[in-house]
Amino acid sequence: MPEELSRREGSFRAFVAQRGPEGFSRGVQEVRGSDLEAAELLVEVRYCGLNYKDALASSAAGKVARVDRLIPGIDLAGTVLESSDPAFPPGTEVIGGGAGLGVSHHGGCAQLASLPSEWAVALPAGITAFEAMSLGTAGLTAAMCISAIEERGIGPESGTLVVSGATGGVGSIAVCLAAHRGYEVAAITSKPKASAWLESLGASVVLGKEQFSDIPPKALERERFAAAVDVVGGGVLASILAATRRRGVVTACGMAGGAEVPTTVFPFILRGVSLVGIDSAGLSRSERASLWSRLAGDLCPGNLAGITERIGLSQVEDVLERMLAGGSRGRVVVDLSL
Repeated sequence: MPEELSRREGSFRAFVAQRGPEGFSRGVQEVRGSDLEAAELLVEVRYCGLNYKDALASSAAGKVARVDRLIPGIDLAGTVLESSDPAFPPGTEVIGGGAGLGVSHHGGCAQLASLPSEWAVALPAGITAFEAMSLGTAGLTAAMCISAIEERGIGPESGTLVVSGATGGVGSIAVCLAAHRGYEVAAITSKPKASAWLESLGASVVLGKEQFSDIPPKALERERFAAAVDVVGGGVLASILAATRRRGVVTACGMAGGAEVPTTVFPFILRGVSLVGIDSAGLSRSERASLWSRLAGDLCPGNLAGITERIGLSQVEDVLERMLAGGSRGRVVVDLSL
């Protein structure tokens, strides 16, 4: 029997969250290869990027997991061991993400993963597997935001680009990408102790979230921002819209501060502000491949090490708890060799 096929007959280590008759549990387990779903690619996972969505999928109250027993991890990078898709022969280094990975389909927080080839893209030249997971879905989302802003004619010469939720995964990468592209970046955070760190990532100014948390006192504020990457939603998004300059662009990709946006039509009809929704989960393989090529090329920031924490499987549970408590910053990457 070929060596790559024998991996399905053995076992491997994984972080598993499960719900059963005795309640909810999670932790590192030995999992049989035969327990993985049938799919075109069998991948030896090298790194898995952890996200807030993984914390929710691994929580009893998270309401994200779609199966009772799940290996979380919506992002992975590794090497193809077995393939029925000629586009990904064995030995190909791939990035996996999107669709149901880590939600309804076992994800990347394991030494082995099985995934449909539609969910994979080849690791582009110019970026390592670890760097790819330092970016992950958060990086794709941030790249979509910056691309949407640029496509609508807002460049570094247009004025300040503001990023909300700047210490989180998407926010911190957006700060890096925007600064790398030459924008003057204003970073909004509820963590004043992170100011020096955000400045090291490229933020020109750090603003306290308390300035943006309430309903704007006026429908329109002083024009402060040419563009925005909003990860928070709620009153923060409303405040940003009210302070965005004429013909500015605001991208919205999160709702950590709430789904309701207490705004008016005035930013749109009096200043022509564009509000652009960002949905990275719905990207096709070709769209993801194009974004990854940019992240390995002209969008690639030079300071990924400054936003990334490397951990082993045994540390995953503690990190997920920290994420749920709002105590994390930047990106966390699981090294499956540790």
